[in-house]
Amino acid sequence: MFYFYGVKIHEKYINRCIELAKNGLGLTYSNPMVGSVIVHNNKIIGEGWHQKAGKPHAEVHAINAVKNKELLKDSTIYVSLEPCSHYGKTPPCSDLIVRSKIPNVVIGALDTNSLVSGKGVEHLVKNGCNVEVGILKEECLELNKRFYTFHNKKRPYIILKWAESKDGFIDIDRNVNSIKNAQSTLISNNYSRQLVHQFRAEEQAILIGTETAIKDNPKLDVRNMSGTNPIRVVLDKTLRIPIEYHIFDGSVKTIVFVDKSTVVNPHYSKIQNLLIESINFEESVIEQLLNVLYQHEIQSVIVEGGKQLLESFIDKNYWDEARVFVGSPIFINGVKAPFLKGIKKQETTIFDNILTIYQNASTV
Repeated sequence: MFYFYGVKIHEKYINRCIELAKNGLGLTYSNPMVGSVIVHNNKIIGEGWHQKAGKPHAEVHAINAVKNKELLKDSTIYVSLEPCSHYGKTPPCSDLIVRSKIPNVVIGALDTNSLVSGKGVEHLVKNGCNVEVGILKEECLELNKRFYTFHNKKRPYIILKWAESKDGFIDIDRNVNSIKNAQSTLISNNYSRQLVHQFRAEEQAILIGTETAIKDNPKLDVRNMSGTNPIRVVLDKTLRIPIEYHIFDGSVKTIVFVDKSTVVNPHYSKIQNLLIESINFEESVIEQLLNVLYQHEIQSVIVEGGKQLLESFIDKNYWDEARVFVGSPIFINGVKAPFLKGIKKQETTIFDNILTIYQNASTV
């Protein structure tokens, strides 16, 4: 490993690849996020990242950014993820590297996709490239945790999210009396709610249950941030959600899960972007739901409640990350927040709110 002003030089440039790759967060599904830089005499002469599925990969952007292509034959290309070796929507990047006569290739992590895993490296070595693998491997794997979970566990990466009051409630008791029903249930401040919309833009889908949909009539969009609205996923066993609600406005791809015994009115087939999926609510709903989402090639889902749905995921241990906001209101009584055991990864103060991010210990 070479050193550059006290910093491992390979790590320096793979770190830059990771920074570039993050520009694609929420935009590259169903592909992974990838960044690439090309270095000549300790100077970056080209860089790029994968911007959207079906569009050129990071290596293509990096090579195209090099003005003097003659320098490539004496350069090193750094890539956060193993270059692909198969024909998909775009030609294989390992072929492009070979054709560009780049002699040195440094890779952060191998691709676990069976179409690629190890084959890209094998192709590069077979064609005379010097290849080094595993630089900042853990950081590169973390970058594409959604992609790896999808391919290795055959399900989406699952993020649980909720906000709870200072005394541990996610809602008031709406059955007490009309005065209590009129009480504001806002827990998060404006800045936290804006951050939630950023979280939504970063994930491929968002999931809620029937009661949350009926109680809040949510849009489940990213109106407070720029970005792509996630696919809306809703559990509604008997189609109780009023058809005039936002869930059925046709503005965003929406998947509604109903029981196999539910008779679906033909009118639903006329709603744009709406898919009705039938499952057996008498059996394990979570497993069936995740299997369908996998079939739809959904790599990540953020579960926003309510309590019963969140606890269903916790009880089955189907979660990878939990993002819990604690606000300043005190409810005294009401609906208790879910309880989970996890590894505290991060805690952030957002004015009078605290955001704690947990990781499931079984996924470490």
